[in-house]
Amino acid sequence: MFSKILIANRGEIACRVIDTARKLGVATVAVYSDADATARHVAMADEAVHIGGPRPSDSYLRGGAIIAAALATGAQAIHPGYGFLSENPDFVDAVEAAGLVFIGPSASAIRAMGLKDAAKALMETAGVPVVPGYHGDNQDGEHLAGAADTIGYPVLIKAVAGGGGKGMRLVERPGDFAAALESAQGEARTAFGNPAVLIEKYVSMPRHIEVQVFGDGTRAVHLYERDCSLQRRHQKVIEEAPAPGMTAEMRAAMGQAAVRAAEAIGYKGAGTIEFIVDGSEGLRPDRFWFMEMNTRLQVEHPVTEAITGIDLVEWQLRVASGEPLPAAQADLTITGHAFEARLYAEDVPAGFLPATGTLTHLHFPEGARADTGVRPGDTISPWYDPMIAKIITRGATRAIALSRLRAALEDTEVAGSVTNLSFLAALSRHEGFARGEVDTGLIGRDIDALTAAAAPDLAVQALAALGAAGLADGGGALTGFALWSPLLRTVALDGLTAGVEVLAPGHARVTIDGAVADCRLIAGGWWVNGRPSGARIVLTPGRVSVFGPGAFHFDLTDPLDRATQAAGGGLTLSPMPGLVKAVFVTAGQAVAAGDRLAVLEAMKMEHTLTAARDGTVAEVLAEAGSQVEAGVALIRLEEEE
Repeated sequence: MFSKILIANRGEIACRVIDTARKLGVATVAVYSDADATARHVAMADEAVHIGGPRPSDSYLRGGAIIAAALATGAQAIHPGYGFLSENPDFVDAVEAAGLVFIGPSASAIRAMGLKDAAKALMETAGVPVVPGYHGDNQDGEHLAGAADTIGYPVLIKAVAGGGGKGMRLVERPGDFAAALESAQGEARTAFGNPAVLIEKYVSMPRHIEVQVFGDGTRAVHLYERDCSLQRRHQKVIEEAPAPGMTAEMRAAMGQAAVRAAEAIGYKGAGTIEFIVDGSEGLRPDRFWFMEMNTRLQVEHPVTEAITGIDLVEWQLRVASGEPLPAAQADLTITGHAFEARLYAEDVPAGFLPATGTLTHLHFPEGARADTGVRPGDTISPWYDPMIAKIITRGATRAIALSRLRAALEDTEVAGSVTNLSFLAALSRHEGFARGEVDTGLIGRDIDALTAAAAPDLAVQALAALGAAGLADGGGALTGFALWSPLLRTVALDGLTAGVEVLAPGHARVTIDGAVADCRLIAGGWWVNGRPSGARIVLTPGRVSVFGPGAFHFDLTDPLDRATQAAGGGLTLSPMPGLVKAVFVTAGQAVAAGDRLAVLEAMKMEHTLTAARDGTVAEVLAEAGSQVEAGVALIRLEEEE
């Protein structure tokens, strides 16, 4: 076993690797950018080395600087985590040339699976079923359009390099193909430096089921499947293991195909074989096809750990240090069911746009596993993926595990940034999901219901008013003192005006728009009008939050504040910090509502900004290539008459 390793990553995966290394008695070295100088993974590691500026290209993608840090600190091996350099074969070559061990597959294995078209050809040779499509070298637009016609619509355009949904577009009609191809190629060029794409048949009721594999370079085993069908914009939202509706015949067929795929390339370490499955007639062994292989540890690996009892990072370290596979296939079994929900800083009503902010309050529930790279007081940076945590639950049955996930999401508390927490909670309560009726289109079909914002009721508003008045501390106690007569205060928050009277210790009356809420603190819990609320009140600078069930946030209003609205339908603002990738309009140009105005690149994805109304462009306030902050005006339309 190694005595010291360097982790070439950040955030929750770096913290996850440190946890297992510490358990094995292995010292760890963290690397960090300017933006991560005080990050959790830096504090957890035994040593930390600064490697550059906040841009990934200036820090976490600088393979030479990372290798130099490993050599300088005496690390024997480098764990890549996922993302960044984890699937870069040139980095693997450089690590090994420096006399270090790469904790992962060989460079040749990564290259074999790195391009989707070549990987599919290799899998066909290995006897692994592949999706019908065009995987050739001819990237001429007309040729690709002809291939799509031959395959039959709908089709998927997919970047041959990379993953994560980048460079992927669904095309349902021939007339939309050219624009979708241009968009996919542009995003692929930005994300991977390679604009090449392939064309695949789109499965109408697709399920995304992947198989965890682990190899020692010669032989491989599988650790069963995960269902990752709950996706939006091709990004996974909630994963589970095992897959609902899985049969023994189907599991055996998929497991054997995954092992053949891994052994065909002499795979070493943890990897995932991703399959697209036609779920229109249940799970059938003749209805799954190879999609791609991720030659690294997956974000969703904890659900596999939960049902198998295997620490996959421990296996990575043991096999990379020269040990044989820790178990044979016959030794591996499934026990129970597990879910993982990805908690992100993102603005769901605005279309799931990545968000930033300082986490003024953060609490994870007991009884659930929370893999995170942040702490209260940390800032969600615009430079990296905005994941806050992964919430993982396990149960003896799927129903129990899902019930525990619902409870865990209700008990998770985040303030300081908008998040997708309410969306995740709504998804966990979805009736079809509860029945196991999952496919990649579920979220899209029910997006309006899943993203509908719940309005705070009188009880929530009353408790928020107590917090805004400074009468409820973080521990739930009702504070304030009055002599001879009730203490009366008036508070304003988010357009509401509330009158708050402290009647006695632990007893207050709140009046909002004529409605009265009797608030009492009983056995440490808040009761409103005779009913237990189950809520917790959290006061942070400029805001009061009421958690459980649900999460509601109220901005405190300064009665002396005379701020006016700075922007209306005539201004297009940057929704987040990012790079202006393209501007499509000029001053004097007429536009219609919905027309493309500009493309903003942020957090590794492209976001198209459109006109909010018909009008004429008065000013273009940003140019392609400029870096902008959130809220900056980019395009101004002339005033409406």
